[in-house]
Amino acid sequence: MKKTIYVFKDGEFKRKDNTLYFETEAGKKYLPVEDVKEIIAFGEVSLNKRFLEFLTKKEIILHFLNDYGYYVGSYYPREHYNSGYMILRQSEYYLDEEKRLDLARRFVCGAAANILNVLRYYNNRGKELHNEIGHITSLEAKIETSAAIDELMAIEGNIREAYYAGFNTIINKNDFVFHGRNKRPPRDRINALISYGNTLAYIAVLSEIYKTHLDPRIGYLHTTNFRRFTLNLDVAEIFKPILVDRLIFSLIGRNMMKSSDFESKANGILMNDKGRKLFAQEWENRLRTTIKHRELGREVSYRRLIRMELYKIEKHLMGEKEYEPFVSRW
Repeated sequence: MKKTIYVFKDGEFKRKDNTLYFETEAGKKYLPVEDVKEIIAFGEVSLNKRFLEFLTKKEIILHFLNDYGYYVGSYYPREHYNSGYMILRQSEYYLDEEKRLDLARRFVCGAAANILNVLRYYNNRGKELHNEIGHITSLEAKIETSAAIDELMAIEGNIREAYYAGFNTIINKNDFVFHGRNKRPPRDRINALISYGNTLAYIAVLSEIYKTHLDPRIGYLHTTNFRRFTLNLDVAEIFKPILVDRLIFSLIGRNMMKSSDFESKANGILMNDKGRKLFAQEWENRLRTTIKHRELGREVSYRRLIRMELYKIEKHLMGEKEYEPFVSRW
């Protein structure tokens, strides 16, 4: 399985013949290009056209995040799998209000189902979350009757607000108190973790889209506008509860993530290098974790599940099979 390379230091990406390396003041670190799927760069990095040409040849995506862990952009090599037919189908489903709303509802239904399963998981382990579960269940019933994208987005926002209300019950740590969702900059450690984890989820889905015929610029729940990518935001909604949030709860619950992994910066609370590296490592471990797939009858990784979700969307757009979002089972 190809790897994701995280680069936290400042330096320069260089190409020498058929190899790539990253050069810092401490020396050179060669990149095993045949085994690299994507590169995620946090530090101040420089590169040249020859380097980008080689990334294109090897189909390696380069993502840029700033010092605060915010997504800046991606070098997305030419879309070798893109097809005019699929772009037309995606556009058709976006421009047709009923088709777009139907697909957007499915994304929100999948997100809500996975949110409820996370809450039930912890409720069954002694955390008192009945109120949050009841509230979200009542909101979930409104998804199918939503008549417009704005209304659907409002329901989705209310579901997440009710979900976040249960975070302190689940976490129950004095060093990690959640004061409701806020960002840019996050004002507490939980918000810092959510923002960082969500960014990695958006990047992971974007990288998987690259291996399909789908165009990441055409989303359905999130409005397609002058933003570069939206489809990855849609699909990530389904996976954030079971990948990002479960990872946050696990890291804190096992005392792997500590208050010393954060710092006050830019009028907010952000993860420091040590915290970001730890989270990134555990994130990769999470994506490689396998579960028994009910239909296939074999083990598949969470990263593979993301790709399979995209294939299901393709079939929906082609009229072959209606899309049903992945819902976790524990």
